[in-house]
Amino acid sequence: GGRNDYQTDWGDSERKLLDLVTATHDRGGTLLLPTAAVGRAQELLVVFEEAIREGSIPEVPIYLDGMIWEATAIHTTYPEFLRADLQGRVLETDDNPFLAEAFERVEEGDEQRAAIAADGPAVVLAPSATVTGGPILSWLRHLGDDPDSRLVFTEYLPRGTRGRRIQAGRTEIEVGGEGGIGTAETLNLQLGVETLDGFSGHADRQGLENFVRTMNPRP
Repeated sequence: GGRNDYQTDWGDSERKLLDLVTATHDRGGTLLLPTAAVGRAQELLVVFEEAIREGSIPEVPIYLDGMIWEATAIHTTYPEFLRADLQGRVLETDDNPFLAEAFERVEEGDEQRAAIAADGPAVVLAPSATVTGGPILSWLRHLGDDPDSRLVFTEYLPRGTRGRRIQAGRTEIEVGGEGGIGTAETLNLQLGVETLDGFSGHADRQGLENFVRTMNPRP
């Protein structure tokens, strides 16, 4: 609700994301999306499925890492909690947006991640959204030095998180060694970093003002 807290609207952010997919694909790079496994990941999958179906982006594999695959399966199992148009599509199994052929599961851990990173254009969704842990750190090890790839933030990054430091322009980041486990190493990030704030689940200043304005009785 700060004076300058205005977000890009969803439609603009969606178009920018798809443009980034195309541009990164044309460079031969990988688009890396740090995201929460529940909620935001599924919203992004719906965006990608529609773009694939309409031919808005090149044919590119979209890899789901961590718990995203399992969380998406739960969304498919309980369509009654989804919005009406998605309910119908999930129930029609031939048109389930979460089962697009382009969506592939990362099952074999770091060995598979290394192969995907070396194999050419791809889109990867991986937790955690704030880059504080999870498989996203492994992806940064494999893709951090690739200037043709892009790291795209679509969620709010609290102060003090690794993601916030990267977003602010930090290129040298330390990974590993959390909790005394493993050996820490410093990565020199050369991939591009983008932020698309229109996907946020939080209202911006305008959204908060509109909420209060339409309340009845008004406080």
